[in-house]
Amino acid sequence: MSYCVNCGVKLDDALNKCPLCNTPVINPKELKKMGPISPFPTKHGETEKVKTKDIIILTSVFLATTAICCMLLNYLVFSKTLWSIPIVGLCAFIWVIGIPPIAFEKMPIYISMLIDGLAMAGYLYMLSFMTSNKAWLTKLALPITALATVLILTFTLLVKKVSSSILATALYFYVMVPVLCIGIELLVWHYYGKPLHITWSAIVLVPCLIIDIVLITVLSRKRLREAVRRRLHF
Repeated sequence: MSYCVNCGVKLDDALNKCPLCNTPVINPKELKKMGPISPFPTKHGETEKVKTKDIIILTSVFLATTAICCMLLNYLVFSKTLWSIPIVGLCAFIWVIGIPPIAFEKMPIYISMLIDGLAMAGYLYMLSFMTSNKAWLTKLALPITALATVLILTFTLLVKKVSSSILATALYFYVMVPVLCIGIELLVWHYYGKPLHITWSAIVLVPCLIIDIVLITVLSRKRLREAVRRRLHF
């Protein structure tokens, strides 16, 4: 004689379910044939993917709310200084560099980088309102931003159009770095009205020049190039 696992009523051996609560009757011997039973579901559930539009809306609302709240605090409570300008500018900068690539997935990378450079220039321009002298903006900050943007665009163009191998990419990088450093130092000397010359940027130039010569030698010799690739596993 067996009993119902749900209500405990006595069951006849011929019954397939409990006559009182209709709970199915399972023979314990049949459980062994079925194998181990997991208490967890066998199918993996899938959550709905977040849509791009929702990400854009959430990010925009968060950044806009942060900027507006800081502006109101600056205007209504802490009004002695324009401390909210860097925060508002940073929110705008993050929105410009983050939202267009998400909203326009097919946007060319060159246009995206150009927009990023313009966004940085706009952020620096907003910071200039916190200073009485804007010479640092026009003679130093904006030229450095323009130089960095041009070099990044050139680097991307070389990687995409000329060669994207690791050795070639390393060569482009070690050419761009000293150019950027020399450009920054010359712009600094120009800003202070001093004769143009290089000092600390020469420390960057020399090792980069040595690396460039080695990379050019390796790239120009097929056997060397293949040997380096095999040994470095790329």
